[in-house]
Amino acid sequence: MTILLKQVTIADPQSKHNGLTKDILIEDGSIVSIESNISQKADQTIDCDGSFVSGGWVDVFSNFCDPGFEYKETLSSGIAAAAAGGYTRVLVMADTKPVTDNKAQVAYIHAAGTQANVTLHPIGAITKKMEGQSLAEMYDMRASHAVAFSDGMHPVQSPGVFLKALQYVKAFDGILIQIPIDKTIAANGLMHEGIVSTQMGLPGLPAVAEELMVKRDIDLLRYTGSKLHITGVSSATTVELIRAAKKEGLSISCSVTPTHLFYCDEDMTTYNTNLKVIPPVRTKADRDALRAAVVDGTIDCIASHHAPQDWDHKVCEFEYAEFGNIGLQTTYSALEQTVPGLKPEQISNLLSGNARQIFALPTVSIEEGQAAELTIFNRKETTTLTSTNNKSKSNNSAFMNQALTGKVIATINKGKLTQ
Repeated sequence: MTILLKQVTIADPQSKHNGLTKDILIEDGSIVSIESNISQKADQTIDCDGSFVSGGWVDVFSNFCDPGFEYKETLSSGIAAAAAGGYTRVLVMADTKPVTDNKAQVAYIHAAGTQANVTLHPIGAITKKMEGQSLAEMYDMRASHAVAFSDGMHPVQSPGVFLKALQYVKAFDGILIQIPIDKTIAANGLMHEGIVSTQMGLPGLPAVAEELMVKRDIDLLRYTGSKLHITGVSSATTVELIRAAKKEGLSISCSVTPTHLFYCDEDMTTYNTNLKVIPPVRTKADRDALRAAVVDGTIDCIASHHAPQDWDHKVCEFEYAEFGNIGLQTTYSALEQTVPGLKPEQISNLLSGNARQIFALPTVSIEEGQAAELTIFNRKETTTLTSTNNKSKSNNSAFMNQALTGKVIATINKGKLTQ
């Protein structure tokens, strides 16, 4: 199959064509020609005037709920949502039933993405059954294609266990992913603790529950010399802690969700359960600090934290609603909406390049002779997620029916075009 991209602007810091508007000819999954004008006929021709192309996007933290919670999402519906959102690779959380804490579970998820237009990279659990007590079979899971390790929505609370995990993965140059929440402080919190939570009469989840965990994990990282990725960064203090750790030379990276870039606690006065997320959206000052950290490069990746929830667990009283929202199809447009003025190269790094480097995924370069794993996007067109075009099995989106700036035009991966 041949695919011809006409007049697309290349957003790839690694390419000699970066910033140039070119025609790109793709044949059997490889880039065969990059020229100012290509007249050759192709099986599929896309007029990309005004659009950009980057290396295929990578989401670093998504829950596909399969096996065990297929009524919320399946691997196939998650793949469809990811492709529609511009992703060619997704790191899939271990929050399944049974938990992805062994090589058989890892192999099941990995196999589902081998022939699909989106490659799935399983995240193995750090501890058995995510109970936080004893280490899971991380070495075996690594051999079965686990790309990283995390206890997902159940972050490891024991410093001793987390220390052992950091030491263990160092043997094979592995990396841990942690959502920073000290549950002894945040046990009953439903939203950010502050003036708004008091006015709404809801128990708060203070920022210190996040910041203490980050301080602890940085200390353990320094001691072990291992690798750590903190996802779901939500407070200004957390950003400063990570910025200082990077300056120190520690192997630390981080990601933020589009929800935390877009919303703050003042947006929750309607008791919108789709804004009930972990960590919670915090103050305007925190939100502005996150946006600034995206611009200056302290934040490495944008993570969707795609967390499907069925109708029964979202359309209910705020107190009883489950945490999380879906985000794969709106992550890019929410980024454009909240952090305008990003250079195309920054978008490429935030959604592709940095994640590939952090998690040792195959690099992508838009050059002749290279594999065509690409995402095409338009920065001026708009995206509106509706119940009709939503590919997920769940509808718990904080951005449902909102027109957002930025649109994914297509992805190309494994010789397959998805529009």
